[in-house]
Amino acid sequence: MSSSIGKLRGLQQLANDKGLFIMVAADHRDSLKRMLADGTGRGVGYQDMVDFKLELCRAAAADASALLLDPVYGAAQSIAAGALPGGMGLLVSMEESGYQGNKRARTTELLPGWGPEKAKRMGASAAKLLIYFRPDLEEVAAKQLGLVRKVAGECMRVDLPLLVETVSYPVTDKEDDPREFAKVKPRLVIEAARQLSELPIDVLKTEFPGDLNYEKDADRLLDYCRELDQASKHPWVLLSGGHNFEDFRKEVELACKGGASGFLAGRGLWQEVVKLGSRSDRTAFFNTTFTARLKEVVRLANTCGRPWPARLGISREGFPQPDEAWHKEY
Repeated sequence: MSSSIGKLRGLQQLANDKGLFIMVAADHRDSLKRMLADGTGRGVGYQDMVDFKLELCRAAAADASALLLDPVYGAAQSIAAGALPGGMGLLVSMEESGYQGNKRARTTELLPGWGPEKAKRMGASAAKLLIYFRPDLEEVAAKQLGLVRKVAGECMRVDLPLLVETVSYPVTDKEDDPREFAKVKPRLVIEAARQLSELPIDVLKTEFPGDLNYEKDADRLLDYCRELDQASKHPWVLLSGGHNFEDFRKEVELACKGGASGFLAGRGLWQEVVKLGSRSDRTAFFNTTFTARLKEVVRLANTCGRPWPARLGISREGFPQPDEAWHKEY
């Protein structure tokens, strides 16, 4: 256990007392700037971004087990402001905002001057890495997997859990039609889980393996989730991906019934708030609509989700115990 006690502690911090990941995402940077600018009709500066994230942190604190924040506007700021409770888990993103390359061959870049070691030093519970991923683009996929291996190795060195998020995207003119992309999405999401399972990551953050706009058969969607669960050797959680809340709520229920260990939700819980021009309207949204939505998906996850230790075949109390000399080799 000498090489995993830190990861165990980090995963415990991310989960609630049922062993489920109830996590809220607020690590958006360039996309959030654009959303806030469009919603308010004015320029968005550094403090605007910080204030938004602090308000979101405070609203999520009562129900979420962990928050995902970026190192530029949110992670250190939330600690300094007391907006992140001491008992709440903290995920910190590793990547630069957006992607490199063209939209048909997207690659991820790490945020300069940042990495797992610094995240560990600041008290983060885990690192998060987003990769745009098409398993059928072999050269680009190999580069993305290589980046995951690099970050995973750094996380292992400092004994910090790594959560990897995968996002698929269209690569042909035909797939630009959402109906056509919906046909290939289940295969892409499931194969991404299978390939990432071969790497030393700890949690997979994945898209829903289907599109509720074009697939209405709940049994088929549940089968996709079960295939995803079989493909992944790691505990997995569902991302919200900017879907409207009603669709995300349905996805959480199906994903958790299919084996997910919770969710890591962003815009699906709060995206409408960026359209509100006044601070008081935004505060009211966070304290009512946002918290009500979060409570609803928490209830679903707690009812249907699989605790992450059980996903690994062990009880929460059944982790291997270190011996009396473990600290000498740690």
